Amino acid sequence: MSLLAYGEPAESSETDSPAVETEPDVLVDFTAMLQRQRQGGEYGGWFGCDSKMQTTQSDQGYYLEQYVLGVLDFSSQYGIDYSISYTAANVIGRPTKFPAYGDYPETFPMRTYGDWWQRAPSATREIQPQNLPKLETHDYVVVYFEEFVVPTEVAIFETFNPGAVVRIWAYGLTKNWTCLWEATESDLARPPPLDSRRFAPPLKKTTMLTKTLRIDFNHSRLNYYTEIDAIMLCGRTVTKTQNLLAKQQITQHSRTLVSPPPEVIGSAPGDGGGGSISYKLRTLKFQPNCGEDGATKLHEFINNDLVQFLADNCVDGEKAAPQIFLTDLPFEILLRILSYLDLKSLFRVGHVSRTFYDISTHPLLYAEISLKPYWDVASSELLCTLARRATMLRKLDLSWCGGFGNVSPTEFKKFLTQRGDNLTHLRLNSCKFLNASCIENVGIVCDNLIELSLRNCATEPPLLNFSCLANLKNLERLDLFQTYFETELLLSMLEGNRKLKHLNLAFCGVSVNMDNVAAHLATYNTQLISLDLWKAHFLSSRGLQSLARLHQLEELDLGWCMREASLGDGLFQLLSNCPKLKKLFLSAVRGTTERDLMHIAALGKNLEQLDLMGILNITHERVYDILVNCPKLQLLDLSFCDNIMDRDFDLLAEWSRQFNVDIKSSRRH
Repeated sequence: MSLLAYGEPAESSETDSPAVETEPDVLVDFTAMLQRQRQGGEYGGWFGCDSKMQTTQSDQGYYLEQYVLGVLDFSSQYGIDYSISYTAANVIGRPTKFPAYGDYPETFPMRTYGDWWQRAPSATREIQPQNLPKLETHDYVVVYFEEFVVPTEVAIFETFNPGAVVRIWAYGLTKNWTCLWEATESDLARPPPLDSRRFAPPLKKTTMLTKTLRIDFNHSRLNYYTEIDAIMLCGRTVTKTQNLLAKQQITQHSRTLVSPPPEVIGSAPGDGGGGSISYKLRTLKFQPNCGEDGATKLHEFINNDLVQFLADNCVDGEKAAPQIFLTDLPFEILLRILSYLDLKSLFRVGHVSRTFYDISTHPLLYAEISLKPYWDVASSELLCTLARRATMLRKLDLSWCGGFGNVSPTEFKKFLTQRGDNLTHLRLNSCKFLNASCIENVGIVCDNLIELSLRNCATEPPLLNFSCLANLKNLERLDLFQTYFETELLLSMLEGNRKLKHLNLAFCGVSVNMDNVAAHLATYNTQLISLDLWKAHFLSSRGLQSLARLHQLEELDLGWCMREASLGDGLFQLLSNCPKLKKLFLSAVRGTTERDLMHIAALGKNLEQLDLMGILNITHERVYDILVNCPKLQLLDLSFCDNIMDRDFDLLAEWSRQFNVDIKSSRRH
């Protein structure tokens, strides 16, 4: 099969471990998937010189350049959905700003840059981190075009701080994703460019048809927010004859989904599929004559007598050394060794033998499961398999999975019903398969949750009904970034979860009254450590005074959520009562006065990250006071501050070196 292979573990001898349950397991055949991808696409040889159907020049289709027709999905954006500024929708159509370089509201930036968010008190640890690739994905956008083409080039128009693109994926007619390009270590070794660029990396040669792309981003190298102006897909269209062949191939593909034989999976490159054992047997001219039941006898010989046979027939005069096998180790040590393997490797190990199958399917290895790095192969069938193995599941991350219907709401609910009662951490970021029934299941079944993340799940109210989440009473972390929520339900959840330590309400919608939320937090959630209210509307100085009663606060993001002319004494009270503050973001809080900046300098002794982007009244004197009096400061954002002129950049650069602080001072254009 393309993703799954139904089968039993390898046969074992009578002396091997007891047989496992007879119900056939569903194994994810990652190896088969990778082998198909290496072969160069989904319709091998159809449009190249090796094609069985030789085409004339007039039968080749035509070359087409096309821009984005629509956005299917994205993980984050700087702007809000009901605005045209800084949103993912800005990649639709032709470039509007390229080749100009600078910050433009007509482009698409994402929420973060650098590693500052991972260094903040609200940072989270990845679930099953061994699954992550060397260069992980922080954000993505999925776009579609008008015409199917065989891709020859993908061009990304970057107009501000380029260098975040790390992968380009294409979605084919067989409903599989193929990686067309991935950044290498040499790509990352180059410093990011300092000007706009048309980024068109060399694509993997393929003959697949596509009109849907996914672009992956990694922000760790970025000095500031990256901005994308447009995306162009170039390729050759197909003729009616070729399109008919493609449909026939898809039909045949769906009927004959067969995985490669085990000997292909286990063979090493260059050994002809035989491996070292076959090489030794050929060297010894081993030619057994076993008759009709030869396969069975050969299998018994390999399992029971091969070691002794090789010891008695030393090759090239080698002395027989004591044989120590991995399977001779205690079960607990083997289990510990396998715990460092990623999920793909665990499934592969299960193909080796019955012993390794038993170890690789042990429930302790599935106490944490993250399918986020495997979003492209996650499916309902895979959830079914994991449900049988993960009887001790505690942490689950299905973020980014099921975007094209590969994960059904029914199978998710079934999985949660079977394994959700002991879950403590559940992350469902950008899971488009979620519906009201799924959310209801979470609220009813997962009553032991201490972390729930629903980032970017409901962008249009009233898409989901979150009322059942009021049943959750043990939450310590709740992330509703870019997810619309009703005020009354949110207040009920805050009242019922008094151990809450981390709360993210960024982009949570205009219906939520943040002054009421702040009052509830001050009353019921006094253990709060981090609070993100980025672009959450209707927080006034009264709400800021309520937040000042959260004495354990270490992180507070108020960016773009306070539009009043004055903050009153709110900021002074906050800094006085919350001495543990390490991160304070006041992006575009226009009411910040020079007196407020003096309070920051006097009371922000523990500040490590301070964002004053877009502040109108900041002066050189106040910047210097902050640098002198905040000895732990590492990040200071002064971008787009009207009083900071181009001529001041040299002075800021000198202060940056003097105080060892990363000072951001970008201009628009």
